[in-house]
Amino acid sequence: MAEMTVARLIADRLVSQGVHRVFGLCGGHIQPLWDAVARAGIEIVDVRHEAAAVYMAHATAEISGELGVALITAGPGLTNAVTAISNAFVARSPVLVISGRTPRPQAGMGAMQDIPQAEIVRPISRLVEQVSERHHVVARLDKTIAAALGAVTGATGPAYIDLPTDLLTEEAHEADIPPLAMEFRNAIEVAPSPSAVAQAAGLIRDSSRIVVIGGRSVRAAVGQVRTFISMAQALYLDSGESRGAIRDDLPGFVPAVRGRAMSEADLVITLGRRLDFQLGYGSPAVFSPRARFLRIGTSFEELGDTRRGDVEVQGSTDAVLTALAERGATPDVPDLEWLKDMRESNVQRTCTLSAKLQAQELDSDGRMSPNFVIGSVNDLLTDKSIVIADGGDILSFARVGLKAVDYLDCGALGCLGVGVPFAIAAALHRPDAPVFAVIGDGSFGFTAMEIDTAVRRGARAVFVVANNEAWNIERHDQMDRFDGNLVGVDLPGCRYDLLARSLGAYGERVENAGELAAALRRAVDNAPAVVDVIVSRQVKSPDYLSGLAEVPPRQAVRAWNVGEFKRYAAL
Repeated sequence: MAEMTVARLIADRLVSQGVHRVFGLCGGHIQPLWDAVARAGIEIVDVRHEAAAVYMAHATAEISGELGVALITAGPGLTNAVTAISNAFVARSPVLVISGRTPRPQAGMGAMQDIPQAEIVRPISRLVEQVSERHHVVARLDKTIAAALGAVTGATGPAYIDLPTDLLTEEAHEADIPPLAMEFRNAIEVAPSPSAVAQAAGLIRDSSRIVVIGGRSVRAAVGQVRTFISMAQALYLDSGESRGAIRDDLPGFVPAVRGRAMSEADLVITLGRRLDFQLGYGSPAVFSPRARFLRIGTSFEELGDTRRGDVEVQGSTDAVLTALAERGATPDVPDLEWLKDMRESNVQRTCTLSAKLQAQELDSDGRMSPNFVIGSVNDLLTDKSIVIADGGDILSFARVGLKAVDYLDCGALGCLGVGVPFAIAAALHRPDAPVFAVIGDGSFGFTAMEIDTAVRRGARAVFVVANNEAWNIERHDQMDRFDGNLVGVDLPGCRYDLLARSLGAYGERVENAGELAAALRRAVDNAPAVVDVIVSRQVKSPDYLSGLAEVPPRQAVRAWNVGEFKRYAAL
């Protein structure tokens, strides 16, 4: 193996870019690269399904701020990964996907696992590269990495490259190695134009009720965001992309009065955040009709999609907020009474929610509320914890109730099944911190076999399965809108604790609310662990009550949808 092959060339390039862990599932089409990566000293986390590999690379990118890397074999290996690549694309997560493909002499002849891989992933990738010559390998790899990090289109996201297996084994020459390596960067840096910053500062000065909504870029600019919120006398709302970056110790952080803040602000500032369905597309049916928008981001989808900003500043969040601070951008006449009222209302609602999370609230069958599960997990979280939420029903409770620590969830794609692989990646990245995944029983089924990966790799995460024995949002929907005609929504009798034990993990079932706290502590001590918690299926989640299950025609939320129809009727 002293010979420098193309596979070894790629492995060395990954090392030079700072990659120290990759995720994948071995296969013949990538075996030469798999071997070379291992021999180069990069840790390979081998999984049970290719989607899990990309999910883990995605989570690693989000938690670390660095590039996540997945090695995926050809054909069904690649198609297995498509859902996870789609999720990373919607989340704008910087993931490098490397795959193999049919040897060049067999291309187009009906070879094993020969499908149009590039065309399959092109719509869900920032860049797709297929390399066939050894002297193109490093330059194309560098370009693919740059695309994932946002240096090609301005938007981060998954980027894909594949190589035929016979090319991977071909001998590389010194001339195939460019003299310079692309600098490995954790985030794209874009300096804003002075004129755009001046316009933004003017907009801030003319406003009195400012709300800042944080997207994924906040994770890399926490100090600047905190300084700006205080200086601009603004309120702050997070999202799944940025949750945990800003925490409860910032007085302007008011997640419990989110709806009011959005509807009453006269200036909305988005930081690296798309105006997607979770933000009502920026519609006047959701925000005040008088609200103006200042949009800050590095790509058009963060700056102008759905609703153009009154001012749009292209630049990284830290650079733009630093420039605004230097200009002293603060409201001339801030509405201090509004700020005080919003902060006090947030405290009151937070206290009410805290009490609810501590209440067992047993239903008529004696089953505990999902809120109690969330509250019990909260009791074990520390400042260094990472918590994952995955599911339909339980995600809704978790999004509202979980403490603001480092957090990941299904994202805007609503991609169920991320919980187990996300938590494994989190536990490997932060091995000394308590890592919890709160997962619905339906979602757990998508990637439950990855508990085996957690055991083999020593990923000390606790997987809390909120088991209502149903796809519960859809079950309520069929009960309420379809005359109780229940079809394909019940999941009775599954013992997820026993499944965990069969895979070598600690497993425990909890049916009594009074036993949950002790069971969770045992799970922490014996992680990786699965705690199968029987919860009520009678309690309707916030997402269900909002009308999300109905999939309304104009907005995702029923009230917003009604407002949208009224707005159009008035036009």
